[in-house]
Amino acid sequence: MGDIVSIAILDQSASEAHVYFEILVPALEPMLEELRQLDIVLNVEIVKSFDRIYGKRIIIMGGGAQVGQVAIGAISEADRHNIRGEHISVDTIPLVGEQALADATRAVARLPRAKALVLAGSLMGGDIEKAVLEVRAKGLLVISLNMAGSVPDVADLVVSDPVQAGVMAVMAVADTAKFTVERLKRRIF
Repeated sequence: MGDIVSIAILDQSASEAHVYFEILVPALEPMLEELRQLDIVLNVEIVKSFDRIYGKRIIIMGGGAQVGQVAIGAISEADRHNIRGEHISVDTIPLVGEQALADATRAVARLPRAKALVLAGSLMGGDIEKAVLEVRAKGLLVISLNMAGSVPDVADLVVSDPVQAGVMAVMAVADTAKFTVERLKRRIF
């Protein structure tokens, strides 16, 4: 039938559930007809995918004030690219504590459409470093603010200015930008 890209249970009660699927199919109508034939299916509706509406996701996490400053840069830059037809969204989560940040870093690799993670704080290392290595191995771009600890040593980019870190995160994932991390001659800014 097709390749399932994403599944989400949007609403659920004891008698029914609203389930969202993103499926890549060579022929849509035959699959829709088969779904409508199932007794368990009450309704089938075609909607635009989250990828098409919200696009790529930049995730910013760490200390609250620094997360806010990174978000200023990321949102401003995303706006410039979105006006040109790109779809980039920015999510933030202020977190503190090694285990909370390590767990959240690992979870970003499982988030739909997440393309880059910016770690904003003043001290990160230990299990967060291990988590960064794990998500980078899965293809996630990781940008770290210049901070104490071992995370800057393992991030793709290290940026001193939080606003610039947000801008660079968006530029790195935008199709409408000419900036690429691979072309950089250094990784610390």
